[in-house]
Amino acid sequence: MSVLLTDDSEIRSLNHQYRGIDRPTDVLSFSQLEGDTIPHANGPLILGDIVISLDRAREQAKDLDVSVEEELRRLFIHGLLHLVGYDHESSMAQARKMKEMEDRLNSIRE
Repeated sequence: MSVLLTDDSEIRSLNHQYRGIDRPTDVLSFSQLEGDTIPHANGPLILGDIVISLDRAREQAKDLDVSVEEELRRLFIHGLLHLVGYDHESSMAQARKMKEMEDRLNSIRE
């Protein structure tokens, strides 16, 4: 997978181009595993791309009273879960399932 740390201007452009939403967001995920494509069994598994707005991360960290690093971790986990198929927008049940997994992964420390 690739991870791009960018600003509000760039993520707004991507959000508009790919989702039709003309405003910045905190994280976008672009999965390579969607559809009928089956990953090659003998090669590397390419999950996709995660794009995170550093501007949003800084603002949200301040609002949540956490470090920027903690907020970046949360956003990365959120984006990663989207890459592997979680979707909080499809239903309340899926949103709860995704939030539970986010909390579980966020609680793991070295």
